[in-house]
Amino acid sequence: MGFRSPISLVFLFLISGFFEFDVVYSYTRPPPRKTIFTPHSEDDSSPQQVHISQVDRDHMMITWITESSTPPTIQYGTTPSANSFNNTGVTGSYDYITYKSGEIHYVIIGPLEPNTIYYYRLGDSPKGYSFKTTPSQFPIKFAVAGDLGQTEWTKSTLEHINKSNYDMLLLPGDLAYADCVQNLWDSFGRLVDPLASQRPWMVTQGNHEVEKIPLLHSEPFTAYNARWKMPYEESGSDSNLYYSFDVAGVHVIMLGSYTDFDRESNQYKWLQKDLENVIRVKTPWVVVLVHAPWYNSNNAHQGESESDDMKASMEDLIYQAHVDVVFEGHVHAYERFTRVYKDKGDNCGPVYINIGDGGNREGLATKYIDPQPEISLFREANFGHGTLDVFNATHALWSWHKNDNDEPVFNDSIWLRNLFLNPACKI
Repeated sequence: MGFRSPISLVFLFLISGFFEFDVVYSYTRPPPRKTIFTPHSEDDSSPQQVHISQVDRDHMMITWITESSTPPTIQYGTTPSANSFNNTGVTGSYDYITYKSGEIHYVIIGPLEPNTIYYYRLGDSPKGYSFKTTPSQFPIKFAVAGDLGQTEWTKSTLEHINKSNYDMLLLPGDLAYADCVQNLWDSFGRLVDPLASQRPWMVTQGNHEVEKIPLLHSEPFTAYNARWKMPYEESGSDSNLYYSFDVAGVHVIMLGSYTDFDRESNQYKWLQKDLENVIRVKTPWVVVLVHAPWYNSNNAHQGESESDDMKASMEDLIYQAHVDVVFEGHVHAYERFTRVYKDKGDNCGPVYINIGDGGNREGLATKYIDPQPEISLFREANFGHGTLDVFNATHALWSWHKNDNDEPVFNDSIWLRNLFLNPACKI
């Protein structure tokens, strides 16, 4: 059974008469697969590890790396000649113990037209690329995948995502699983380049991005902050580890599990202000991503401060702001909760979804708490990815597609109704 189209899923919703339905298949959980290394096969001056991030409504940042010195320039346009516009950015690099990165180039381009294909060339390279801008209004489709890594499962997951016709990818932490081996960051960048160079990828950090070694390298997140610069300054944040942005009627908030989050922290104060400034007429939907899960009935990662203490600090803010859905990573399995607040079902709380099943080398978290809590509606230890189709201001469709012997199998789905427009949830 392959992908179901949004039309067929709408039909299922109409005939079911419910806003939630679960689909369960008999299935043997897959074993881990080996890590793959993606080499650089071109000359030192050629662009590699290209990825796009959204800066604001009509600007994108394009980031790439070269192994030799090249200008941080981009030619781009709406025709394959890619020569209508020119932009120049900046170049950086970083050191990690004995490793020195290549030149990391960052260029912001725009203003750009929405939902439009642009062609571009980087630096002095004749190689052509193209990307599609996000829509300016509904509908919009997000791909969501956490804890990716770079295994043969990862490669399969990326192939499935690439076929999903998504507008933007959201990643709730744990990207490369480099774990201090810096050339694995390079390998990961090359692995995701075919997708990340064509659609914006918006990410937040996980525990595998910390890479702090006592006495040898005391600065955390060095590689992550250099390689995956996100639009934090544009959202009033003082850290690349937490930020927000608007896209096509959705306000997306990326939180940092591995930086300060108590009520006196900069992150807490920023989140409080950010939520207060959301204009729900402009962005009816609010989506949050965080790595360490606030809700989790898997045996893995229970009792961690990054989950429990962050939840205790910030859950009230999330609830009072009518956040619609929270995507979490860290646990290498899939789980969907009901709308919940303070550990109990609450029709005005967010839906929490654990999606840390992208394909990492550590394998699946296969053991769950028994009996299954009432607030946990669907859970399964398999690799896969999800899609969030936001059709309009009132309705969105979440679908999880597990990786069944390299085939993307639709396995769980839920219709979401916008909380802010629900009169029963006015505070």
